Amino acid sequence: MNEELFKGRTKRLALDIIELIESLPRSRTADVIGRQLLRSGTSVGANYRAACRGKSKADVISKLAIVEEEADETSYWMELLVESQIVQPSRVTELLRETNEIIAMTVASIRTLREQK
Repeated sequence: MNEELFKGRTKRLALDIIELIESLPRSRTADVIGRQLLRSGTSVGANYRAACRGKSKADVISKLAIVEEEADETSYWMELLVESQIVQPSRVTELLRETNEIIAMTVASIRTLREQK
């Protein structure tokens, strides 16, 4: 996948997460988890953009590792929303799938960069 398509996917993920957050019920737990999800979910795209401007291969790898961590954290918060019965599983199924695909592609990119001489 090329850089622009991946930027678009990570931005779409952020926008979809914003939509999910806005639909959460108003409760202390939903607010706390929602803030965490908003922070990690929007940071995936921001950190990918930073990786695209990396100054060296090591810098790009480091920034992509942050993308991986933030995407994994995003999955965690969505799982908590479901397991705490704040949202129905069907509400986050597609978001989780997309997040997991982003994680897999990021890990593959990191691996490829590390294998290059």
